[in-house]
Amino acid sequence: MTLPTAIRLARPEITLAVCRGACRLMRQAGHSVLLEVPLPDGRRADIFALGRGGEITIVEVKSSIEDWRVDEKWPDYLSWCDQLYFAVPVDFPQALISDEVGLIVADAYGGELLRPSPRRPMAAARRKSLLIDCARLASERLARLEDPDFVELL
Repeated sequence: MTLPTAIRLARPEITLAVCRGACRLMRQAGHSVLLEVPLPDGRRADIFALGRGGEITIVEVKSSIEDWRVDEKWPDYLSWCDQLYFAVPVDFPQALISDEVGLIVADAYGGELLRPSPRRPMAAARRKSLLIDCARLASERLARLEDPDFVELL
């Protein structure tokens, strides 16, 4: 999963590559994935993965040390998922990532789970509300793909 030295990616490309690889890993594990999901508290999950049993996993993508250091809000995600992961590029200093969350290393071709996330079951009412919001978001996104002139009525 390492890139040849001759190929250097800018930060936005690294973010996209890590996101793609982490999404592939989540899908291989049987999860359905939505990107850039707004949460009720105003946060936004980079990757929102829904398991077959309704379990919710959030994956936050960090492309650099600077990206990690400015993110002081990551503990806020814990109340919106059953598991929280960080997905980072191969050359990211993994010791920076807290043991309170899982760790994924990824590139554009795939990802590898290096450390599982502790499970913290969500409250049933919060899960139901979040699942409804995500179903509506996915439906709206699909409608925009199928009908470029789609006008949101809500």
